[in-house]
Amino acid sequence: MTDGSKSGIIAARLRNYFLTGLIICAPVAITVWLVRSFIEWADSWVKPYLPNFYNPDTYSPVAIPGFGLLVAIIVITFVGFLTASIVGRSIINFGESLLDRTPLVRTIYKSLKQIFQTVLQDQSTSFKKAGLIEYPSPGLWSLVFIATDVKGEIASKFDERGMDMVAVFLPPTPLPTAGFLLFVPRDKIVPLQMSAEDAAKLLISGGLVTPDHKPLANAPRAITQQKRA
Repeated sequence: MTDGSKSGIIAARLRNYFLTGLIICAPVAITVWLVRSFIEWADSWVKPYLPNFYNPDTYSPVAIPGFGLLVAIIVITFVGFLTASIVGRSIINFGESLLDRTPLVRTIYKSLKQIFQTVLQDQSTSFKKAGLIEYPSPGLWSLVFIATDVKGEIASKFDERGMDMVAVFLPPTPLPTAGFLLFVPRDKIVPLQMSAEDAAKLLISGGLVTPDHKPLANAPRAITQQKRA
């Protein structure tokens, strides 16, 4: 074996070692960075409003990360606890009535509250299912998150035409937080067994990360009819 071939083998092994190490280290480093950024963001919002007596940074030579996030979690949980009581609910209703009388703020608050109620309620299935639709043209398929049945005025317009429609969210790759709201006929949606988390991984990776698939007997080919709320 010549010196050149030996050098090539060594270089190939070193490249493989580097790529293997990158596959292991990169996800860990990115995860740590995201968690740290989120904690610092929460601290930057909460700590400035804490009295110096209760802020541990006052007594420590270095900032204590995560204390602001901990305080935020406790406050949010306490507000939820208050809402369960009559007195607490009365206070919440009074605060909401003040916001309801404020122009612009009223629109923003109501929209955000409705979004959070729809997404976070236990009985809600919004964005918990993924599916496929033919988009942007026949023969081309896109991955979507199934939002909810069409409701309100839009639903009445579709009912006049005898159309059973579903609202879906079409996110782009690799940023699934942005996208398009589409109204699609129910029988044109092919539901997927994968979870919303697995579908998000598939989108973010550009199709490189594919979840495991276990075929189910008599798996549905279209979304079953659901009763509108």
